[in-house]
Amino acid sequence: MTPPEPFTFTPHSQHRLAIPIARLPTQTELSLAIEIRHGTEPGPTLWLSAALHGDELNGVEIIRQVLQRLQPTQLRGTIIAVPIVNIFGFIEQSRYLPDRRDLNRSFPGSAHGSLASRLAHLFMAEIVQRSTHGIDLHTASDHRINWPQIRANLEDPTTATLAQAFAPPAIIHANTRDGSLREAAAQQGIPVLLYEAGEAMRFNDTAIQVGIAGIFRVMAALAMYPSPEYPPSNLISLEARTTKWVRASRSGLFRLHVALGVQVQKRQVVGIIADAFGEQPYLVRSAYKGVVIGYTQKPLVNQGDALIHLALIAGEGANP
Repeated sequence: MTPPEPFTFTPHSQHRLAIPIARLPTQTELSLAIEIRHGTEPGPTLWLSAALHGDELNGVEIIRQVLQRLQPTQLRGTIIAVPIVNIFGFIEQSRYLPDRRDLNRSFPGSAHGSLASRLAHLFMAEIVQRSTHGIDLHTASDHRINWPQIRANLEDPTTATLAQAFAPPAIIHANTRDGSLREAAAQQGIPVLLYEAGEAMRFNDTAIQVGIAGIFRVMAALAMYPSPEYPPSNLISLEARTTKWVRASRSGLFRLHVALGVQVQKRQVVGIIADAFGEQPYLVRSAYKGVVIGYTQKPLVNQGDALIHLALIAGEGANP
């Protein structure tokens, strides 16, 4: 893939662009809308992206508020903001593209492939290859909710430093998945943070505020922006190398007994599964010691369903 020509906007400028993607069957043209904020001095180029999955909306609001609060005269370098990457899924309130492909399994894409592959190729060419760093904003999926967390390659010193600067409640070491945006960017040598918080199709104020503060702290760590409103956090983030799901051993109606961010002990009761009459209750116990970073919000569960997501504490099945 040939690197694109750099943006040639003048210092201290703001631009909105619409890059054509494709047409709907009605011949309505859909475009990738981006906003570019160019600082007063040269510096890093940070992309902010959201709604890679079309039903994940917290990141859209995070980017809106970041742009609203950003003072151009204080910016060094460039911000490339893409609040809605998967415009097709966004319109349909769906995680996927119209052909049910997952955009975040379609990178780096191809100019002649499926719709998802073409959109991934366009994003790589027009956004990723123009950037030095990236932050991709997500929520939980499939009727789940996530505690605010950064997922990143903590083996890379630059990425680990930025993850710590973001200062979320939890930082999870996560290997890249085949076809993901994070994997494709890493192959280009670009450090990327993946922020997960909240749930699909809903705004979550806590998730949004943590995301906004984290982005400004990362910008400060990159010497792109002074951050008096969001100084370095005194919070010591939970850092985990391994996560595990507590799964349902039987089917029924699940009643959760824990909350996001709480620590659970091995063998602790974390919920109950029973029938519609509340009879034959089954105590769900955690097989691990860890911190709750996500859980299902669906009461109706089948045997084997993922119920509670735990970040393991070192010494409890986690890497030291």
